[in-house]
Amino acid sequence: MIIMNLFLLLLSLGSFVVAIVLGTGTVLVLRQTNAAAAPNLPQERVTKFYPNFELDVLVNGRPLQEYYARGRTYVEALQGAEYELRLRNTSSDRVAVALSVDGLNTIDARHTSAWNASKWVIEPYQTITISGWQMSSERARRFYFTNERDSYGAKLGQTANLGVISAVFFRERRPVTPVTPPYPVSRNRDRSDPQQSGRAESTPSAKAQVADDEYAATGIGQNVRNDVRWVDMDLDSNAVGETTIRYEYYSALLRLGVVPRQQSREPLQRREDSRGFSPEP
Repeated sequence: MIIMNLFLLLLSLGSFVVAIVLGTGTVLVLRQTNAAAAPNLPQERVTKFYPNFELDVLVNGRPLQEYYARGRTYVEALQGAEYELRLRNTSSDRVAVALSVDGLNTIDARHTSAWNASKWVIEPYQTITISGWQMSSERARRFYFTNERDSYGAKLGQTANLGVISAVFFRERRPVTPVTPPYPVSRNRDRSDPQQSGRAESTPSAKAQVADDEYAATGIGQNVRNDVRWVDMDLDSNAVGETTIRYEYYSALLRLGVVPRQQSREPLQRREDSRGFSPEP
């Protein structure tokens, strides 16, 4: 009985610590402990999907409308707009999420497999919002829609996967154990953050107009506070969910046949058709 009471006490303390961490806005980031299992995985990952995970692209706090075409999910990129990625775990499992933008990991800007990627940790029934590229354990740089030449991928010489946002979910095998981070989130800051290496860059306040024939990509924007804490975590080797979103400017979505062409009206006729209230349903 004494042993059982001690176990319950430790479990309660552990839950209290997690509540404090999440309540102060600190996000848990996985430093994977079972990466050695990767070479034993099959060439094609066997993925069991279930509808317990969601990925939304937010602009001004609202999700962008999704379009389903060509076997993919698309959203319309809004030129110069900052955006966030909302990840929701509606399952009873703690999960780790490999999240990439333009093929680059949102934590360390590396291009790896989902299994080998650093991951965000989401508690059961929790929702987290990622607003930018993590630069260190305390700072991030905002996501924003821009053209390919101005993209973070172009600054890093990684332009093969522009225009795609991907989230792959893995379930844990045992509880998360908080650890002291032995290194910053980005080990090679000069390769991840153009500000640290002296590279020139365009900020969201100084972006040029995007021509209709240019394509959307994600830039590395303003520096914001975003505390993270590294944890060790043991994962199941098979992903339990995967979501991919393609984003393009309206002109590109139109050429792909994803969105219908907007019918423009002569301005005076549009004004003549105006009314004070919507018609009754």
